[in-house]
Amino acid sequence: MHTFETLPFANSFAALPPLFYSAVQSTPLADPHLISFNADVAALIGLDPAQAQHVDVASYLSGNVSLPGAQPVAALYAGHQFGHYVQQLGDGRAMLLGELDNGWELQLKGAGPTPYSRGSDGRAVLRSTIREYLCSEAMHGLDIPTTRALSIVGSPQPVYREQVETAAVLTRVSQSFVRFGSFEVYFYRGQKDALRTLADYVIARHYPDLVDAADKYPRFLREVVINTARLMAHWQAVGFAHGVMNTDNMSILGLTLDYGPFGFLDTYDPGFICNHSDETGRYAFKQQPDIGAWNLTRLAQALTPLMEIDAAKEAIAIYPSAYATHYIDLMSAKLGLQPGKEAVPLVTALLEILHKNQLDYTIFFRALCNFDSTPDALNAPLRDLFVDRAGFDAWAADYRTHLAAQRSIDAVRAAAMKRVNPKYILRNHLAEIAIRKARDEADFSEVNRLHALLRRPFDEQPELHTYAAAPPDWASRISVSCSS
Repeated sequence: MHTFETLPFANSFAALPPLFYSAVQSTPLADPHLISFNADVAALIGLDPAQAQHVDVASYLSGNVSLPGAQPVAALYAGHQFGHYVQQLGDGRAMLLGELDNGWELQLKGAGPTPYSRGSDGRAVLRSTIREYLCSEAMHGLDIPTTRALSIVGSPQPVYREQVETAAVLTRVSQSFVRFGSFEVYFYRGQKDALRTLADYVIARHYPDLVDAADKYPRFLREVVINTARLMAHWQAVGFAHGVMNTDNMSILGLTLDYGPFGFLDTYDPGFICNHSDETGRYAFKQQPDIGAWNLTRLAQALTPLMEIDAAKEAIAIYPSAYATHYIDLMSAKLGLQPGKEAVPLVTALLEILHKNQLDYTIFFRALCNFDSTPDALNAPLRDLFVDRAGFDAWAADYRTHLAAQRSIDAVRAAAMKRVNPKYILRNHLAEIAIRKARDEADFSEVNRLHALLRRPFDEQPELHTYAAAPPDWASRISVSCSS
């Protein structure tokens, strides 16, 4: 385990030619203080968790003091934002400190302006920083690929958004922060050599078995397609809406990246729009699989200078089946069934009655774990959730038939289902309560309590059972947008 002073930086991205980034330095943050520290992530990257007690911990994790060996850079990229190409974006409020010799990259979000800040201050506010810190841990707890977060550092320094807020810096951790838009910028600029350099870099680091392959670029694209399809399936199965699926927010590794106006489903609504800024519903929950495909098409287009167009088309053509297969496997597991297409009509019918009856998605599936499959069982706790009880009875009869055909044993199935149907998710009102306490009372206990809870979302944790309840009425008035 290392200290802040001995972290072994390798800095492979900073070793690329300068056209991929701009060298940057953080801007001093006034009176930084540590709000939360993720000991699990510290251990993951090889940092001694006891460094949370370091006298300069807030200075190191705000960027006020440079980590020895780090080479801070802001990456250049472009992207399609709400369907429209923007020719230059880049890390406007993030800076990559470097890559450690174990492959993990460290990034500060909110440490000051960069050449890509487009007139902004480069700062992050406490509100959005808490949301990303909590949700990245929640997604990891749910076994969904994601970036991670090491810490939150706060400051009384004012930041001007829709209203005056206080600043915070998030330390993010990932194996890569390269995005679809990282390739788009060089495609649209006609810089084929840069495209090849970036592709070779990503392949060497993350797909080393492809390095010497004659068809390495189509195979690389194929891997990205599969990883993205799996990620979309995970989001849909757990009921997660990203909110702003621009191509610059799509990870080349298939990770959940850039938490802004996200939201987990409360009441099951396929048309759920979590982003107040998304006036057309482009990124509504039900749209996410198709948007994943659309974004992959943009990436494939960007890579066409490195491969035949037909090869690119063949790679992206596998997306529908890859998504469908992984999604039905996940949904079958949520129902306690063996994977296979046989579950498709059962899943479709269930989602229809959940929508019709306005049921809470997470609460229903957790309750379903205790389904009694004996012929005369009424399953009253489940049945009473429905207005249309006859509709539930019909579905339950079909479900019971499937379970019988697979010789399902209730106790065994219940245990398996509770390992894939979470009891706890990061509902917006839970995050909002933590944010208000932090903002209004300088009380960060709720941030840390939620963080610990969400590390084990499948466990009962009976002492915290109130966190599994349906949201209160006031939660419907919470609004999140691209500034969130």
